[in-house]
Amino acid sequence: MNPRRPPTRVYVRPMTGWWHRTPRFRRYMLREASALFLVAYALVLLVGLWRLAQGEAAFALWRAALGHPLAIAWHVLALIMVGYHSLTWFQVMPKTLPQLPLRPGWITATGLVLVALLSVGLLAAIRWGLA
Repeated sequence: MNPRRPPTRVYVRPMTGWWHRTPRFRRYMLREASALFLVAYALVLLVGLWRLAQGEAAFALWRAALGHPLAIAWHVLALIMVGYHSLTWFQVMPKTLPQLPLRPGWITATGLVLVALLSVGLLAAIRWGLA
């Protein structure tokens, strides 16, 4: 370092909460956080599978625990967050395929209609004892 030359000043960008004021960033972080609910629900289902492997009594206790009001509230919250995650996923998907000739709204609508039809089909199959 040259003793005659004064040290250069380096610009440091202030990071004083810009992420809280940007709605786009908040939506992005909410979408990423909603994936944690997917992971947690997958773990709940894995515990159910583990209890099923332990026997009928253990599985019955696990199913009874799912009837608790806190478990029901958790499932409602998980349903909302997974629904939001799915919606935003279908909205992001067209943006990753710029050469696609369809409009992004059509891809989102098609994905949501497909999910709805598959859900109704699964519920019908369960209702009539096919699944």
